[in-house]
Amino acid sequence: MRVAQLAVLLACLCAAAAAVAEAKTHHHTWNISYQYKSLDCFEKLAVTINGESPGPTIRATQGDTVVVTVHNKLETENTAIHWHGIRQHNSPWADGTAGVTQCPIQPGETFTYRFVVDRPGTYMYHAHYGMQRVAGLDGMLIVSVPEGVAEPFVYDAEHTVLLMDWWNKTVYDQAVGLASNPLKFVGEPQSLLINGKGMFNCSQLANGGGGACNMSRPECGWPTLFTAVPGRTYRLRIGSLTSLSSLSFEIEGHTMKVVEADGYYVSPRVVKNLFIYSGETYSVLVTADQDPSRNYWAASHIVSRIPTKTAPGRAVFSYARNDPRALPPTTQPAGPAWNDTESRIKQSNLFVALPGYVEPPPARADRRLLLLNTQNWIGGHLKWAINGVSLSFPATPYLVAMKQGLRSEFDQIPPPDSYDYKNYDIARPPVANGTVSHPVYRLAMGSVVDLVLQNTNQLNVGPNESHTHPWHLHGHDMWVLGYGEGKFNPEADEGKLNVRNPVMKNTVVLHPQRWTAVRFKADNPGVWLFHCHLEAHVYMGMGVVFEAGVELVPRLPASIIGCGRTKGHHY
Repeated sequence: MRVAQLAVLLACLCAAAAAVAEAKTHHHTWNISYQYKSLDCFEKLAVTINGESPGPTIRATQGDTVVVTVHNKLETENTAIHWHGIRQHNSPWADGTAGVTQCPIQPGETFTYRFVVDRPGTYMYHAHYGMQRVAGLDGMLIVSVPEGVAEPFVYDAEHTVLLMDWWNKTVYDQAVGLASNPLKFVGEPQSLLINGKGMFNCSQLANGGGGACNMSRPECGWPTLFTAVPGRTYRLRIGSLTSLSSLSFEIEGHTMKVVEADGYYVSPRVVKNLFIYSGETYSVLVTADQDPSRNYWAASHIVSRIPTKTAPGRAVFSYARNDPRALPPTTQPAGPAWNDTESRIKQSNLFVALPGYVEPPPARADRRLLLLNTQNWIGGHLKWAINGVSLSFPATPYLVAMKQGLRSEFDQIPPPDSYDYKNYDIARPPVANGTVSHPVYRLAMGSVVDLVLQNTNQLNVGPNESHTHPWHLHGHDMWVLGYGEGKFNPEADEGKLNVRNPVMKNTVVLHPQRWTAVRFKADNPGVWLFHCHLEAHVYMGMGVVFEAGVELVPRLPASIIGCGRTKGHHY
């Protein structure tokens, strides 16, 4: 074993031992219901937790157990909640992915999630049923290091920053439009929210929205990010749960030192603005070192899509002794150019693992999957597909079907490991091909797997139109080996991958007209989703499913069973 690996192992064992010694159980009871909300001044139905959207921040310490009892009071709609970034070791049924790890929670039913938070870091939770996340069922989940364990940086206090995008249209309007022929896309969001607040300009609507939009409502407006004491340093735990938008976040006049990404320490890097993609989390350190007699803007801007109809999100970064509600005397930061792809790629390459804190990757993979990301016309509908297969979720969840031996409930033909990369033209993908199915990649337990995500141009849009796709892996973390331009060529690009100090993440970005390579170890028994974290895209099929060691998963809780072929059966 290499010295670096041994040091990481010893550090993890010491932290784990400390965590177990002081482990606690945190109980939460949530009522999930629709409520009228005006998060951006336009009133609409939102999915709430105990009447609020976003939901409460869960806080725990490494090694603690989190227990969340969910009462579905949506009346006519199922639900499920995913604990984003929590690997669910020994509890794969608690991942919260309807159709993959559990039956959805039906109206009037109660379901209890119970899991151990085994790694410190910044995480999130959100709905994982249909496109329900669009409606506001989400929040932050913070896991602290055990008492007495020092982190590799210091700060005086910490705050959470949750970034979202928001539409006037309901989630039902959006889902029906995506399934229609011709397709009606969700369109750009009307607002960007910071910690659940924003401000839509009601004058853009006929008659000012006819009463549905009111810019004087106390529920909306520009929130106070927090109040800073001059000279002190603050840790901001930033998470993005946007449904479509890639963002740039910045604080006027202040730099940010990035120290953590998706629960792993990174070598500190100072940035003016942080590019953050849906599903990602970062910790940044901000020092209150500017003129304390005034307040400053914090702002989020859309990148990678034309933000013609979406105003930036704003919040007030206040200094002590100032009115925290007082708006800054300056105009908000302009933000980077939305189509400056090179700056985003440069920042993606900026982050590497902090030496001594992240286990190095295995030297080589046992298996490589080349995953071609395309738009396809299938059966008269526009879909997203991976290697020609557009993912649909089976009526009987994968995990349940596999444990109960219900082989007919998912496709027994494995999806392709690759595509014809030597001859495929990513600039001119074919218009009509592919199938809609629910297959699964069966991985050898403990094997090392390389995934290469390959972007292509989209259909029915302008020339060279290729979009950004953040991909999230359930149940595992992955080493980010690199990003490349154009089409990945195994023979030519293998040597370009970073196997020395790659950062580990659970969500990784695929840039336009480029490829992204990651490596992970299939060492967590269960069935796990890997998918684009944009709601419209996974709804249209952009995802794959992995299985490894499902025979090692113990007897499933009866509470996750009862849909599809298991409906009415007792196990």
